Amino acid sequence: MIFINPKIDFAFKKIFGSEDSKDILISFLNALIYEEKPVIQDLEILNPYLAPKIRGVKDTYLDIKARIKSEDNSDHNVIIEMQVLNVEGFEKRILYNAAKSYSTQLASGQSYNLLNPVIALTITDFVMFPDLEKVMSRFVLKEKDYLIDYPIYDIELIFVELPKFKKQLSELKFINDKWLYFLTEARSLVQVPEIMAEVPEIKKAFYIANQANLSLDELEDQEKSEIFIQDQRGAITKAIKDGLQQGIHQGIHQGIHQGIHQGIHQGIHQGIQQNKLEMARKMLNLIDDQVICQITGLSITELEALKMSNL
Repeated sequence: MIFINPKIDFAFKKIFGSEDSKDILISFLNALIYEEKPVIQDLEILNPYLAPKIRGVKDTYLDIKARIKSEDNSDHNVIIEMQVLNVEGFEKRILYNAAKSYSTQLASGQSYNLLNPVIALTITDFVMFPDLEKVMSRFVLKEKDYLIDYPIYDIELIFVELPKFKKQLSELKFINDKWLYFLTEARSLVQVPEIMAEVPEIKKAFYIANQANLSLDELEDQEKSEIFIQDQRGAITKAIKDGLQQGIHQGIHQGIHQGIHQGIHQGIHQGIQQNKLEMARKMLNLIDDQVICQITGLSITELEALKMSNL
């Protein structure tokens, strides 16, 4: 068997955000957010995955939004996102999406008491917090000096950094570890490990991830997503390398007046900025402007300027 890579946005949303994936998502969220306790009794996927209907028309798979019903019958809104590339402004976007999800719940004149808590669960394929050793980290509002929780515990940001997960198959004891192993290793497996198949929802996730069960359009979408991410990672690496080389060159010539350090810094910035513009230029008219900005780190103003220069 060949499994699609669940870290790719398309695959992640197909596995966890399809209409028939509710039980998978409940198991996943209970394991990661609630330490394997059956807190979530039911949920509604608000933006379910839809298979591509027209060849050549690319859907945008950014996140999964769900409304969960807890065991105490309280409702929570949850945003789940798999992020492979560490793009500029990513941290602000996470906070913005959580705040937006919280603030847009009410219609004009409705009581603030109707607001449901919001949890933003973000899984990254890169290290966000190098000073923290643990795989998962949780952020809430606290008093700055005494670290006392804000009275209303309504917005929580949870991050899972996959590169920090190092457990091998023989070390998997808990369901949350098995889910993380699924995310990190499914693409390299050729069969479902027995210890993973013990969890019905994970076994079902492997079934959905089986490449043999995908349509031709879905296979093409998966392949394009993987190529795109590989290209962007290569572009980022090249931008850093070119920027460093350009910075050294400029630093030598400007060192008398501005210092070598300033020249290197400016060269790296210019090289990376030029590479961002080139990446954005190739994506114009192919995907949404907002997605281009999220991928490249350009602002809307910079993107509009780029469009004008291409006229």
